[in-house]
Amino acid sequence: MKILITRLLCFTVISACIPALAQDETKPKTTTKFVVPPDVNGNKTVIALPEKILPIKVGVYSGPGAPQSSVDAVVKVMKPFTEATTVILSGEEIGTLNLSAYDVLVFPGGSGSGQSKGIGEAGLKNVREFVGNGGGYVGICAGAYLACSNFSWGLGILNAGTVSSKWRRGQAILDLEMTEAGKPLLGDVPGVFKVRYNNGPILKPWTRTDLPAYTPLALFRTEVAKNDTPVGVQVNSAAQAIGTFGKGRVFVSSPHPEGTPGLENLIPRGVFWAAGDKKQNVLP
Repeated sequence: MKILITRLLCFTVISACIPALAQDETKPKTTTKFVVPPDVNGNKTVIALPEKILPIKVGVYSGPGAPQSSVDAVVKVMKPFTEATTVILSGEEIGTLNLSAYDVLVFPGGSGSGQSKGIGEAGLKNVREFVGNGGGYVGICAGAYLACSNFSWGLGILNAGTVSSKWRRGQAILDLEMTEAGKPLLGDVPGVFKVRYNNGPILKPWTRTDLPAYTPLALFRTEVAKNDTPVGVQVNSAAQAIGTFGKGRVFVSSPHPEGTPGLENLIPRGVFWAAGDKKQNVLP
């Protein structure tokens, strides 16, 4: 019997990577565990702690399309920030709760299409309304796919698409470099630094006329292109990007800084930015 399994290779694990899920419903090849060296960034904290942050409430999606390891990785990097109350939300809760009680929603690694199914049409509508009314959205790998505008199952809250339907690029430690626009938000980091990548979206500008263009914060400077995926499209594409949807803010990350030593503060910075100016007064 043929078994269809929705997969997207975007698991978030701090010390090692396990085989992960895909955008389509074909069974991926077996992969070995991918270990991120603890000294990958020279035992240095690359992204500094944010300062003078005010209290916010963060909802982290946990359900179909979001494996426990991905949820745990987000919770772990948010834990040092006692100003942020982090709450785990199921797919049903995403679809039924009054999300205005939260400042930011985080969709972690896993399967973008799986997460879409997990929250259902009611959840997709509720998240769009939440962000449109001023809420913040943070999407990591699968969550970044979910934010895009080129998937029928997506949220369509970021004016971005993906360069190819061939998503299974592989796992790798890649080089990133901050853009000038990224420095005020993520910090003035000179030169390149390392990040764990695991089949995240290769973003390109999309064709929406009702949304502004997204702003790249950091760019890939190296790439991985396994499994007959297109070569040359990842270098200089956005690793992290921001945009707006209605009154709300959208922050996405294709790779996994929450699973990379030295980059633990990157996703929290994105979360506090997405919460909006009224919530904190340091990050732009």
